[in-house]
Amino acid sequence: MSNLYIDTRGKAGEPVSFTTAVVNGLAEGGGLYVPQSIPQLSLDQICALAKLPYAQRAASIYKAFEVDLDDETVDDLMAQAYGRNFDDEEICPIASLGNGMHVLELWHGPTSAFKDMALQCLPLYFSASAQKLRDEGVIDNKFLILVATSGDTGKAALAGFADKPGVGIAVMFPDGGVSDIQRKQMVTQEGENVMVWAVRGNFDDCQTGAKAVFNDAEFNAKLAEEKQIALSSANSINWGRLLPQVVYYVSAYGKMVESGQIQAGDPIDVCVPTGNFGNILAAWYAKQMGTPIERLICASNDNRVLTDFINTGTYDISDREFVLTPSPSMDILVSSNLERQLFELTGRNAQAIDGWMRDLSADRKFRVDEETFAKIRADFASDSVNSADCLATVKRVFEEQNYLIDPHTAVAYEVAERLRGENPVLVASTAHWAKFGSSVYRALHGIAGSDPLPEDVQKLTGCELNRLIARETGVDNIPAGLADLDEKAVRFEQVIERETASIESSVEEFLASVNL
Repeated sequence: MSNLYIDTRGKAGEPVSFTTAVVNGLAEGGGLYVPQSIPQLSLDQICALAKLPYAQRAASIYKAFEVDLDDETVDDLMAQAYGRNFDDEEICPIASLGNGMHVLELWHGPTSAFKDMALQCLPLYFSASAQKLRDEGVIDNKFLILVATSGDTGKAALAGFADKPGVGIAVMFPDGGVSDIQRKQMVTQEGENVMVWAVRGNFDDCQTGAKAVFNDAEFNAKLAEEKQIALSSANSINWGRLLPQVVYYVSAYGKMVESGQIQAGDPIDVCVPTGNFGNILAAWYAKQMGTPIERLICASNDNRVLTDFINTGTYDISDREFVLTPSPSMDILVSSNLERQLFELTGRNAQAIDGWMRDLSADRKFRVDEETFAKIRADFASDSVNSADCLATVKRVFEEQNYLIDPHTAVAYEVAERLRGENPVLVASTAHWAKFGSSVYRALHGIAGSDPLPEDVQKLTGCELNRLIARETGVDNIPAGLADLDEKAVRFEQVIERETASIESSVEEFLASVNL
């Protein structure tokens, strides 16, 4: 019997299979899919997983969730997802920096960001799930994956879905709102089935626009009738993005026991730099499965909507300024995966979730009830780090530990140090430093974000700047995928408007030009 999936707003009708949840991405009515049941693992099982190669650990957890694919297929897909495409055989090794601080390096995949942990996996499962549904006569169409990105998801999704049969992928990123390296990674992407647009607006505009397109019934019907195309998502609203992230938290605990960093059964805290809430939610699900995680520490940047929510119970973006920071992948005000977390903490009260989401849409704010707020406070702690402190943390950690971190990891590291108790802390390191060379250079040289870089440095490309940082620090570990971006041809330069009509016309133009 396979585990089935229900939606957070209670509007999607009967529960669906894993394959349907992955292919649909977003539930009918705008809700998000969650599993009907969360499997339980014993401490012995969690520790035993550490003795397996990472791909087998991932396969074991997928099987525990009773996905409706046969075991041999699951094993094969995981072997493809987590192999030589990662530059470390551990896939996500853990660096121990002393004083109970441990860094989970989630950036060893082909695009040097934690999104690879899910997006080397999801496209494989999407293709397998779609084929299974075709074989069963459930569907008879191809797909367009429409993605809004704050920087890292876009490239990881493009890399994962490039040239996959029967699937196209189109990515929207905020014009001027990502790092130079992130932009180059996306606009140079190879593949016959890919498209990239810059959007005049911020990430929330991109995300809101994508959701509007998904929810436009008339447009979706037109795509289905004229193109035999259905829309789906690779953002973390897709459960197929979230489950691979659950894997690495369960896995990390077992590896910490195996290496002697902790004793079996000892609790740890997990600190995550958080924007869309998917990464930290995955740690919460790992905790529910039996992983001895005590506190979940949510680290925000200047866009501290989540910190304020966790500390007050009120989510309010009605009069909140959107701030561009050195950690652009966290520059988010509408945190989509919070909906899943609230669904779980309310005892799966779809009516409450639907009401709060309607309040957020209409009034740009909502407040949870006291019982739900108490449950939030029982599991979560949160603080925010301003841009100056973020850069100062990059510099301090390098000087003290000879360990170079990116600005997102710096936000989490600083918050972990502020809020930690007696437990060891596992800090999620979400990107390689070389993806944000300009900010890292500023940090190491004490140059404020509002001050110009030296003229000779301004003339350097992102790749050249990274090489300069490597020479100055002796930390010469620039991934190959980032080192050669200057040699790659720019394929995508179009800037579109954030309105739904502009996005939809761009989608139609792309589909008219490609043969999926």
